Amino acid sequence: MPRIERDRELTKRRTRKVKILKLIAKYVVATGTDKEEIASKVRRISPFYELDKRVAELSEAGKLPRIGRPVAQKSAKK
Repeated sequence: MPRIERDRELTKRRTRKVKILKLIAKYVVATGTDKEEIASKVRRISPFYELDKRVAELSEAGKLPRIGRPVAQKSAKK
């Protein structure tokens, strides 16, 4: 049975969220031009995403993702 369009949209959103979290983890430890490359990748995935603002929010909350630590992803199936 084919998937409904809304299910595809939700799957894309979840995938995008995981990708951005991984890129944030890399951005935090990166320096110089690496940060610019990572920021351009984030803008390509989500054009209006404010990376510096989000990193500041996560660091204040103490929830910065770390490289090597798997990103918690909830299963869509129940």
